[in-house]
Amino acid sequence: MSRTHKFLIALMWFFAALLVADAARAERIKDLASIAGVRDNQLVGYGLVVGLDGSGDQTTQTPFTVQSIRNMLLNMGVNMPAGTNLQLKNVAAVMVTATLPPFTRAGQPIDVTVSSMGNAKSLRGGTLVMTPLKGPDGNVYAIAQGNLAVSGAGAAAGGSKVSFNHQSVGRIAAGAIVEREVPTPVGQGEFVYLDLNTSDFGTARRMADAINRAMGPGTATASDGRQVRARAPLSADERVAFLGRIEDLEVMPTQTPAKVIVNARSGSVVMNQSVTLQNCAVAHGNLSVSVSAENAVSQPNPLSAGQTAGVTNAQIEVKQEGGSMMNVRSGANLADVVKALNAIGANPGDLISILQAMKAAGALRADLEII
Repeated sequence: MSRTHKFLIALMWFFAALLVADAARAERIKDLASIAGVRDNQLVGYGLVVGLDGSGDQTTQTPFTVQSIRNMLLNMGVNMPAGTNLQLKNVAAVMVTATLPPFTRAGQPIDVTVSSMGNAKSLRGGTLVMTPLKGPDGNVYAIAQGNLAVSGAGAAAGGSKVSFNHQSVGRIAAGAIVEREVPTPVGQGEFVYLDLNTSDFGTARRMADAINRAMGPGTATASDGRQVRARAPLSADERVAFLGRIEDLEVMPTQTPAKVIVNARSGSVVMNQSVTLQNCAVAHGNLSVSVSAENAVSQPNPLSAGQTAGVTNAQIEVKQEGGSMMNVRSGANLADVVKALNAIGANPGDLISILQAMKAAGALRADLEII
């Protein structure tokens, strides 16, 4: 085989590797966007959980639980005499929440989450009594009832208590039956709209181009950086097939903007692969102030007619940790950035301050967002 043939074969393998790499980074449209109008709907309801093992609400502190029990018994034909003192340790007032997926039909089950709203110690072993779930418009869309599954457990005796996980929230799989359907129109007239999960003009343009290549020129246009409009068939069956083909098309999204997310409460720092650093010098040292107090008794001398008094001896210590100036080299990729930040030797709490200072100095080429 000649040298020219070997060069051509190597060149073909190189371009093939590039195509494979591009295909590996491509994403389906269904992962990048959603169809306008196809959305979940939130449901909420107020109910009672019964059958608890003495871990329910303390009725003296949660009068709404007693009122709910009275109303429920009255609706069932049980009239409680006025002034009756109810001590119901096996009942808990709860809020029931659920998500109604799109295209859900009447009679289909959905999962529900049950959360205590009083001072119940645990919902473990309880049963949710029939609870209507309403939407924002006040209409009932589902009815929930069933036995709770609570992952937590605990025990208490003699003033000691042991517990693990959360015991005041439970879940009922397929615990609600849908009673009312929510109309879900797919597009208006001849057009359907695709809403991008993240606003990006380049990705919207590439998505419209991919649809036009697969479905024909002029099928899709990018309205803005968030929405793509596509001309779809009017027939319901053909429109479903059209959307199914569109969702499986692959699009190469543009590179995401460089961003560093800082959680000030937990001290966690997350950055994406687009973050870069410029050369800078960093010096960081912690200042700690320690105050210790020792209580003593001042005893007067004999026959001095003095009185015994308490005395507090306070000692204050201020310590400044050494923080030598360190040169942080520029990093062109995420691995270099992580290596440079680790070289500083700061803990996550100190790293937040360092990143803020780097951003102010223009050395951090990324958007710094604190949540």
